[in-house]
Amino acid sequence: MLNIVVFVSGRGSNLKSILNSIENREMNAEILAVVSDNIDCPAFQIAQKHKIPTFTVGNEKKDGIISYSQLINNLKDLKIGLIVLAGFLKKIPEELIDSFQNRIINIHPALLPAFGGKGMYGINVHRAVFEKSCKVSGATVHFVDKIYDNGKIIAQRCVEIEDVKTPEQIAEKVLSVEHQILPFVIRKFSEGKIVISEPRVRILE
Repeated sequence: MLNIVVFVSGRGSNLKSILNSIENREMNAEILAVVSDNIDCPAFQIAQKHKIPTFTVGNEKKDGIISYSQLINNLKDLKIGLIVLAGFLKKIPEELIDSFQNRIINIHPALLPAFGGKGMYGINVHRAVFEKSCKVSGATVHFVDKIYDNGKIIAQRCVEIEDVKTPEQIAEKVLSVEHQILPFVIRKFSEGKIVISEPRVRILE
């Protein structure tokens, strides 16, 4: 059983897709916690519905907010095997990356290494793709390192966008791909079929 924690900032559609895969027994995994940088994160409602503990993390000393050091201790107590960033908008601090080396993955709504880096999230990404008149876009799942959107790519899927009229149409197409590729990669992790073989990452059958 792979113990997972999911980091979110928004409504949690990718969180829901992971939960659906678990409930459909498509992967041998369990979400033991949901973490956000937003104490009023809409995705917490999904977690609460499934009786999953939630944590709000940040640097502010306020009721209901814990530090990253506290969070790391909590995740170690839960024996977390994989941290999944599913629309988490804050940069992950180095202490967390060092504590979970090659066990943090992120879903990015474009085909990295294009359209990545600081500020490239959500509709900002799709607007940049639209304005470049790209004919394809897609989603990338990659390891998280200490630089924005820089970690090794695990998996990518493309979607045709030649006929779109707005960035929002790209967002809709890419989101449907995200909901496929992220559970797929998590399932492969749960099966021990993600192999780092420098300089490549391979997914075994």
